[in-house]
Amino acid sequence: MRIHNLFEDEAGVSHFRDVELRWEDVRGASELTRKYPAAGIIMRETTKDYDAGRHPAPRRQYIINLDAGVNITAGDGETRYIGPGEAVMVEDPEGKGEISKFVGDAMRHSTVLAVE
Repeated sequence: MRIHNLFEDEAGVSHFRDVELRWEDVRGASELTRKYPAAGIIMRETTKDYDAGRHPAPRRQYIINLDAGVNITAGDGETRYIGPGEAVMVEDPEGKGEISKFVGDAMRHSTVLAVE
């Protein structure tokens, strides 16, 4: 399973990379990864007015889009569309940050998992 990862380099510039999660258990028709630590869960609803300018992430966190996507532009200029059902691990709380913009016309629902 592939997820997006937004991380910052030593100069505080954010970049994307792909992370491949490994399956560690099989239970019937399901494959599971290992259990990852989390400090809390936030449910989020975002309207079409969402345009978060350049900002660092408030913490290390997974963002999982449930029903709509978002465009995220890293500090190096690469823009990725994170679609419905996709996850991004955001790890740039100290640097220059990223730009997040709403895509489409429908309300976006997402789940944020804060990482310990």
